[in-house]
Amino acid sequence: MQKLDEKQAERLKELRSRIDHIDRDLVALLQERLSVAEKIGKTKAKSLAQPLDTVREKEVIDHILEYNRGIFPPEGLQVIFSEIISACRNAQRPARVGYLGPETTFTHMAAAEFFGHAPDFIPEGNITEVFEEVERKRIDFGVVPVENSVEGTVALTLDGLCDYKIKVCGELYMPISHDLISKSGRLDRIRRILSHPHALAQCRLWLQRNLPAVPTEEVVSTAQAARWAAVDESVAAIASPLAARTYKLYTVARRIEDFAGNTTRFLILGHECPRPSGRDKTSLLLSLEDRPGSLFRLLEPLAGKGINLTKIQSRPVKDEPWRYLFYVDIAGHIEDEHVKEGVESIRGGCTFLKWLGSYPMGEMKH
Repeated sequence: MQKLDEKQAERLKELRSRIDHIDRDLVALLQERLSVAEKIGKTKAKSLAQPLDTVREKEVIDHILEYNRGIFPPEGLQVIFSEIISACRNAQRPARVGYLGPETTFTHMAAAEFFGHAPDFIPEGNITEVFEEVERKRIDFGVVPVENSVEGTVALTLDGLCDYKIKVCGELYMPISHDLISKSGRLDRIRRILSHPHALAQCRLWLQRNLPAVPTEEVVSTAQAARWAAVDESVAAIASPLAARTYKLYTVARRIEDFAGNTTRFLILGHECPRPSGRDKTSLLLSLEDRPGSLFRLLEPLAGKGINLTKIQSRPVKDEPWRYLFYVDIAGHIEDEHVKEGVESIRGGCTFLKWLGSYPMGEMKH
């Protein structure tokens, strides 16, 4: 490396000193922001309001990106302020967030992306446990997968939405990328491949092309597969980059999923829905009378009020053969007049109708 001359070295020293001063100013401003956030928390506590306000937090991020005018890398700025907001929110009232565990699963990653890293994250053994813990208020929020663009709907989540008294208060779309990881990082040493059934299915073609003679084995999670790989050099796991870092494994091959654009939608479970943001989604669960044209008669009033139906998914009713529940997503918030009227207009044609929640639409990422 070429040595700096005296003038360059002095200039570098000045610039680094300036950086140090800026960092001290940033810390002072962050401390001031935290103090104000704590006062907001005390004010909210008097009205029993939740510290989480997704609409306000989105407004803050949008304003920051507007102030920035693209000078600081926008994605980095968004990550920085998301974590600042998370820390300040947690100072108002520490949050307990349950998720489909164990650690390093994609649901864990989704929970951290939605809430930031400040809350207390609690892994649950299965989806039903997440619903149960939220309903009993042993945790403040839960995070569960509801559908994948390749594998389809997660049936246990639909069942939980029916069986438990909770509200959907948010959603998150996360691109799913699978890596093949192992203790050695070498393809020729792999004798078994472990992963969750969905991950194995999403990488089937790659495995057939590159490791056709190596047997695969299903385990309960990608994280469990990574833990196996950490103690057995002959085992490789299909898991997330976070799992590789956590369990100190090497990457054998990156992004081995068969289809680009593989995305999972996650739901945020809680007890209170956020106020309207102007770009919202309302989720319903309903059952129809068993007669010809009942589904059409359901959808017709919604169309008449200009309500966009974004998703409809059928699910067999437990213990009642040939009867179905329908999970329905519509654009808009339940407090929007046309949405409220639309939901009321279909109530008479339903044998069962449950408002699951209204929340800001998640943004699709690529």
